[in-house]
Amino acid sequence: MLQVTDTGATITLTGKAAKGGTGLFWLGFAVLIGALGVAMAMSLLPTRLAIGALALLIVGSFVVNKVQANQKKSTHTLINSGILRVQQGRFVHIAAGHTHEVVVAPQDTITVEDTKVDNTRLLICDANGNIRQQVVGFESAKEAQVMQAVLQGQQFGKRNANIKMQAK
Repeated sequence: MLQVTDTGATITLTGKAAKGGTGLFWLGFAVLIGALGVAMAMSLLPTRLAIGALALLIVGSFVVNKVQANQKKSTHTLINSGILRVQQGRFVHIAAGHTHEVVVAPQDTITVEDTKVDNTRLLICDANGNIRQQVVGFESAKEAQVMQAVLQGQQFGKRNANIKMQAK
């Protein structure tokens, strides 16, 4: 749903929220079992083997933290549900009680693409061409185009329920 406001636009995305099955819980559980194994190894094995088991636990913990950081980073780049409050050069994503603000830098490029998989998507890429944000779940391509126009600073005037784009 698209609603044009005085300061920009409000867009409600119709996509499905991402499911939480990342497997990270089981990886953390394995590290916990490893910690119990290290505790037992400290009391039962010779010192050198106990230190080796402790080193393996530290490496396992590092791997779990790295995987968690990568998953958190990738979930922030894809937006597929919730409400977007779009203003010139920035938007706020509201979903499941969490808010996340995205500021678009002047050198970033904003493109709208029609795909067969998820209909229309809006991509915000940095100067190097890396995707910073990907927004899908629009009801129509017009919503993505309006979001692109507002982010780029175009003004809208409402007249008889039609949206008219005006260059700045």
